Amino acid sequence: MASERESFDLSGPLHLTHVDWDNPYHRKSVAASLVQGVYVLEKDRQERREGPDALASPWWVFFNFQLIRKLVDDVDSSIFGAIYEFKPPPTYCNDTLHRSPRYVIAFRGTITKADSVSRDIELDMHFVRNGLHQTSRYEIAIQAVRNMIATFGDSDIWLAGHSLGSAKKSLSSDPFAAISAWVPCLFVNPSDHICSEYVGYFEHRKKMEEIGAGSIERLATQNSLGCLLMGAFGKESEPIHLIPSASVTVNLTPSRDFKEAHGIHQWWKPHLHLQSKLYKY
Repeated sequence: MASERESFDLSGPLHLTHVDWDNPYHRKSVAASLVQGVYVLEKDRQERREGPDALASPWWVFFNFQLIRKLVDDVDSSIFGAIYEFKPPPTYCNDTLHRSPRYVIAFRGTITKADSVSRDIELDMHFVRNGLHQTSRYEIAIQAVRNMIATFGDSDIWLAGHSLGSAKKSLSSDPFAAISAWVPCLFVNPSDHICSEYVGYFEHRKKMEEIGAGSIERLATQNSLGCLLMGAFGKESEPIHLIPSASVTVNLTPSRDFKEAHGIHQWWKPHLHLQSKLYKY
């Protein structure tokens, strides 16, 4: 039986009947909805919901996107990502279209259902052990991104992900420098212990830069506390929070529990208490 959260009509951002692409809240809400579309695509597959019974399509159709490809894990056949194309109708009038994406590549996080939970948890563990890049799902995802950029360029393509779907991995020998020009938008809830370390990481690094820390201290700011602890126990790991620059938005709205603090639905709710900061390396 479908949950209320899978139905766009019951839990989606129905109030966004007109998207202002200059508005950060609108852009965030659309991106989160497209990621939710991937979650529901996989739920539709698991529950064998097809045709009029399928629930996924309103999550992108409402915003004039078309699904052009599903990204499927070759290990368990689960849908973990999707590529969308923005296709507004000819009569669509919007002065902010220059800020809209042409394509969005979206990745879901872990689903705690029998048909995919074992594979998702396995990849969660791979990520913690710094082995996500050695999985077939990673290879499928990165190849899809490379193909899209090679075909259409990178200026009109958005990448969006939640939880495990937002994990990144650089194969460069100097990964911090390799992505130094990248300024992603991070959305974090301080009650979400999985992602909240980003806040402390950037604030610590900012403080070290302000006081003119030496080379050793600056090197330490390129590592999260969790990675430093793993190193102390002799476990090699690329820093999980290794991002030189980012626009970090913190949701200060109280959450009832961890599930709500980590969930994707919070990011399109109206009247959120948000605090945003830009951290540049």
